[in-house]
Amino acid sequence: MKQANILITGATGHIGTTLAKQLSAQGIPFRAMVRTTDNNVNALAALPGAEIVTGDFNDANSLALALKGIERAFLLTNSSEAAEKLQSNFVTAAVKSGLPHIVKLSQLHADAQSPVRFLRYHAAVEEKIRVSGMAYTFLRPNLFMQGLLGFRETIASQNKFFATAGDAPISVVDTRDIAAIAAAALTGNGHEGNTYDITGPQSLTHAALAETLSNALGRTIRYINVTAAELLPALLHAGFPAWQAEGLIEDYAHYARGEAAAVSSAVMDITGRPARDFAAFAGEYAPAFT
Repeated sequence: MKQANILITGATGHIGTTLAKQLSAQGIPFRAMVRTTDNNVNALAALPGAEIVTGDFNDANSLALALKGIERAFLLTNSSEAAEKLQSNFVTAAVKSGLPHIVKLSQLHADAQSPVRFLRYHAAVEEKIRVSGMAYTFLRPNLFMQGLLGFRETIASQNKFFATAGDAPISVVDTRDIAAIAAAALTGNGHEGNTYDITGPQSLTHAALAETLSNALGRTIRYINVTAAELLPALLHAGFPAWQAEGLIEDYAHYARGEAAAVSSAVMDITGRPARDFAAFAGEYAPAFT
């Protein structure tokens, strides 16, 4: 098999792993940058075409090694307080290495003036990439369907989940569709300089998500709308760092304002097949909520 010229960062996370599996299934070799070796890395390394490299976003030398011989890189980190710095470090190393094309996972409505800290840091990194001279593709997905898995404990034990989305519709998207667009941008032509808003095929309220989940599970699941003051301590108790928990509160306020309701055709336009709908997701993931 030929040498990998695609690098995946965030490779052990949900989207990174999904992207790796999709590239492997297409017979496309790739290099995955990881921090440590664990069971997730072992599963990644077992994929045909996978090459594993240890790297640290705070270590310029390790980034240089990870980027050696790479023509296209997928940039993804957790949305932590350090995310902007870590991703900026990668962009600096990518410029130094002569990387021709970077594909960055961003977020729908990334904006330097946004009240949402996640959207501000994504916009800052996007701008750093724009002025770098590299070819780029920005992927801006909406709220992940798989994000509902974060509520699986209360859904399984109490038949309910809690958030601050109100009755605003949100065009939630399956992460496998995001990964498919990333794979297309990393392997195909014509994506340079493009920003893709990535959504599911319909806009649904959280109450509608609960109803669809109820149909899939065969029992009644309820969405309970709470206040930010009620949600924040629950997020902290669940183990989210304060910066990230406060960011999630800002994110949900953005959703509640109806700012994430628009539906895009990006999945169909780029992959040639319809975006997965929430009913299909609910049916497939039903065992996770039992």
